[in-house]
Amino acid sequence: NNFLSFLEDTLQKLQNKTIGLIRLDSGFFHSDILDYLEHRNTDYIIAAKFTHPIQRLIADNKSWIKIDEGIEICEQHYQSQSWSKARRLVIVRQKMKEKSGVTGKRLSLFPEEEAFKNYRYSAYVTSLKLSPIEVWRLYRGRANAENHIKELKYDFGFDSFNLKSFYATEAALTFAMIAYNLMSLFKQFILQEKTQKRLSTLRFRVFAIGAYFEKVNEQIVLKIALVKKRRKWFSSLWNQSQNFHFPFSNA
Repeated sequence: NNFLSFLEDTLQKLQNKTIGLIRLDSGFFHSDILDYLEHRNTDYIIAAKFTHPIQRLIADNKSWIKIDEGIEICEQHYQSQSWSKARRLVIVRQKMKEKSGVTGKRLSLFPEEEAFKNYRYSAYVTSLKLSPIEVWRLYRGRANAENHIKELKYDFGFDSFNLKSFYATEAALTFAMIAYNLMSLFKQFILQEKTQKRLSTLRFRVFAIGAYFEKVNEQIVLKIALVKKRRKWFSSLWNQSQNFHFPFSNA
């Protein structure tokens, strides 16, 4: 609901940052969103809803280009009745027998026709001038965003707030985002591991470690309970943090 207000608020918070691309799923395949992004000269890729006109457009297409075994791509210009102009539509089809884990939709208008029933289709409306393959690859990068959303939900409780006040809810979500971004910086610049671990893993690996303070020669010393083979690795984290500079600062 009210996506355009949310987008305006987000862009206002970003101030003078340049937005290179907006990727949206088919829930945002609406003419007012397309008009708004084009008015702002913001490039977009939005998954298309498989309305009957779009399914007929796909069924009538004959100019498929093979890009891999069982994967073909094409592009068309399509104008919905609610649109003021035609827009570029990139269409991908994948053969189910030749590709495992195929994603996409079947053409529900032609469930029994041999030419269509063995394929799954996806379609994207876009303002980009890149090749159809590059447009598809750019949109597929959105899958990683789903992993971030899952981590926010399961590790930071992003979907578990039930507060009476709207502003209290907004504040809680904002603090959850701050915590998430701080942890992202910690993982990228302190841990520097090839595989990004979830917070639930890091909690027991890095944070939930037994420790106590002890006074030694008039100084307070932190004693951390670590097995010997982990001490060198853990000490390196302290050294990394001391040399860390915020990557987006002017300093």
